Amino acid sequence: MEKDIDGCQDGAKTVASAMLGTEGTDSQLDDFVGAHPDYNEEEEEQKYYRRKRLGVIKNVVAASLAGTLTYSVYLGLLQMQLILHYDETYREVKYSNIRLEDIDRKVLMGINVTPVAALLYTPILIRFFGTKWAMFLAVGIYALFVSSNYWERYYTLVPSAVAIGMVIVPLWASMGTYIMRMAQKYYEYINYKEEQEKEKERQRAPRDTCNAYIIIFQTVFYSCFHLSFVCAQMPMVFFLNNYLYQLNHTLFAVKHCGTLSHGTLPGFNKTVLQSLPRSVSLIIVESALMAAAFLAMLVVLVLCGAAYRPMEEIDMRSIGWGNIFQLPFKHMRDYRLRHLFPLFIYSGFEVLFVCTGFSLNYGVCALGLERLAYLLMAYGFSASLCSSLALCMLRLRRHTPLLAGAFIHAVLLVTLFCWAPEPRHLAQAPLLYSIAALWGTGSALNKTGISILLGMLYKKKERQDFIFTIYHWWQALAIFTVYLWSGLPMKAKLSIMLLTLVVAVGTYLWMEQKVAWNVEVRLPRIPRPRHKTRGYRYLEDNSDETGSDGDGDKEDDDRQPTEATRQDELPKEDGEQLG
Repeated sequence: MEKDIDGCQDGAKTVASAMLGTEGTDSQLDDFVGAHPDYNEEEEEQKYYRRKRLGVIKNVVAASLAGTLTYSVYLGLLQMQLILHYDETYREVKYSNIRLEDIDRKVLMGINVTPVAALLYTPILIRFFGTKWAMFLAVGIYALFVSSNYWERYYTLVPSAVAIGMVIVPLWASMGTYIMRMAQKYYEYINYKEEQEKEKERQRAPRDTCNAYIIIFQTVFYSCFHLSFVCAQMPMVFFLNNYLYQLNHTLFAVKHCGTLSHGTLPGFNKTVLQSLPRSVSLIIVESALMAAAFLAMLVVLVLCGAAYRPMEEIDMRSIGWGNIFQLPFKHMRDYRLRHLFPLFIYSGFEVLFVCTGFSLNYGVCALGLERLAYLLMAYGFSASLCSSLALCMLRLRRHTPLLAGAFIHAVLLVTLFCWAPEPRHLAQAPLLYSIAALWGTGSALNKTGISILLGMLYKKKERQDFIFTIYHWWQALAIFTVYLWSGLPMKAKLSIMLLTLVVAVGTYLWMEQKVAWNVEVRLPRIPRPRHKTRGYRYLEDNSDETGSDGDGDKEDDDRQPTEATRQDELPKEDGEQLG
């Protein structure tokens, strides 16, 4: 009996020790996989979104740097090659049998005429490749244009010029869309708690939520971009100016400048090089430009993150390629966009006029070809510095920089219309440099103000690539028009520009008045994605799929379009991925 009692006690002790062992193991497991006692979820969340914000800033700076390098390489190489090919001695000695002058005309035609068709394929290109990869492709084709100048022949120069004309609009449309998306993402990462609450409650963001970041990011971009006019003059300052004749030789037969001139600097000497540059020296300069173009490609590839999550890009493509092709044309029915068309056109007029009409018929005619680079550098430095004036939109009304830039250009156009500088008269240099700097101020306010205005009016991310495509397409049409009117008298060119500027200001103010009156806008409906893929992202019909619930397809200014129907917003991005 005593043995049975002892046996029961031993069994009870064994069971108790086993239970204690299990509890000890569970506590050790909890200590190993459980939350760290010093872990602060809120602090870690703040660190995560801080890294995201720094990533967005890195993307904006990288895109701005890539755009600056790309355009400076293109503009600098084109300017240097046109001057070299203009010289009769250079053409006869180096390329006597290939008619370089005729090839240059076809190159300019390819660059200026091809973008006319860009509206047909730009949205498809951006949606197919994605915003970042469209930028990368376009920068790569600019690099191809540089490489074609190593072997100057018809079959290298003309096809590369046509290719570069095809990607002008896609490059700048994707750049504008990219900067706009970065501003929206930065706002989301700054206000991530409010965004999470709104997502839970399915509420719309209030009006003018991210306007401040749109203004800041577009200002940063254009401050960098306008430096490309400065960087583009480096080949001429450090290389080509050493071979140029002085103004007494190149301008010997020039009789009239400025408003009295016809065409492009009539009477300019056909021989501008006092000695021919060595082929090795040209190869070194072109290799430096090629290295800069390749660096721009690497910056886009390595430093620029994706504008959208991969699933969002799939959603945006899956609305159908036919719809993507039609939507740019349908967006033109919006009265806000139609009223801005003259402003888009003038924006294209003025940037090409300062690089050709003003710089040649006023600057070179009075100061000589050797000072062309310094004139354009004054324009570029002024435009870069004065782009920061667009920050006044943080405190003032949004029409302030646009009207200020238009007023500056109107005064300058009237001045140029009434003034004909004396040929070979260096005493006029301070006035010409001042006009170039003031023109840069007006250009900076114009370009930055338009991009900010479009960002404020069209915040819906599914529309941004269409809007910026339309903007840069109209700019390309205007540049094509300037290319066609090169033979007109200077007074006719200035009259057309002044008339366009007056019309642009009038239609813009009328648009702002209609917006203030809350006139309904007419925007096309963005179709819902068509795919029904099953998997971790898309489950069943009537599930979490895009378009299953949510509010309508409205713009962020809280006005309901007449043609819009109710549909869901595409899902917000919760992180940034390289792509």
